[in-house]
Amino acid sequence: MFARRLSVNRIDAAGERHACPIRQIDNFAMRNFTNDAIFDDTFPAGDGVLEAGNRVPLDRLQTSMEDWFRRKGYLKAEERLEVIEESASRSF
Repeated sequence: MFARRLSVNRIDAAGERHACPIRQIDNFAMRNFTNDAIFDDTFPAGDGVLEAGNRVPLDRLQTSMEDWFRRKGYLKAEERLEVIEESASRSF
């Protein structure tokens, strides 16, 4: 089910990437109040790492996560969130 590995980073005002702590990613994944079942196919796997199913749209995921992180105070006004798919060449 979790066929994709995503990188979740906070981009600071200077453009530096910082892996989002797993506790923040987990907070979104477990307590997501979007009521959107599409995000049920996500699994926090480590700092800066989220595994997801193929039906999870990255653009909606990034927008929803960034909104959630801002509401929780995880992102400052000058920061942004980056969610990108890592290389698809993984063996299971």
